[in-house]
Amino acid sequence: MSKDNKKKVQLLIQDIEKGNEEQIVNALKSLQVHGDISIIKPLIIRWSQGVSEKTEQQILSFIGDIKISDSAAQIVEFLEDNSFKNIRQKLLTTVWNSKVDYSDFLSNFVGIAVHGDFMEALECLTIIENMEGPFQEFQFLDAQVELSDFAEMKNVTEQKKQIMSEIAFIIKDLEQKHIEF
Repeated sequence: MSKDNKKKVQLLIQDIEKGNEEQIVNALKSLQVHGDISIIKPLIIRWSQGVSEKTEQQILSFIGDIKISDSAAQIVEFLEDNSFKNIRQKLLTTVWNSKVDYSDFLSNFVGIAVHGDFMEALECLTIIENMEGPFQEFQFLDAQVELSDFAEMKNVTEQKKQIMSEIAFIIKDLEQKHIEF
């Protein structure tokens, strides 16, 4: 990235951090042309602090349109951070709408489903259903550990048990296909 572009991105990040809704929306429009993944962290932090519904829709659309594969690790990091629980479910929707492959994070999504609420688990189910792989053996092992943790949990709703059962079935199916491949 050129020096001028880096400077432009830094100025746009400052606009987002200031929190003025109009500046955020204008910065997002400009970042679609000049942006890089350095924008994800300040954008998500600002979003978690509260924005209008209109601005939130712009942010959701922007994150969902990111095509840089390196962005997946950052997004997953925020999804696993309980500091951002207030936006987790909506952030999960950007994942299954994304053009980025999240297959490397299969076990992470199982963990989010296990420890999250019903709606978060439902979003994770959708994400996992749409993963194409390839997968590595450790991902299945880690996913099984997460599912074992869930089996030991008390006071779980029937709805969540059903979702987790579906996730377990999908994991088993993906693993079977992986072994055959």
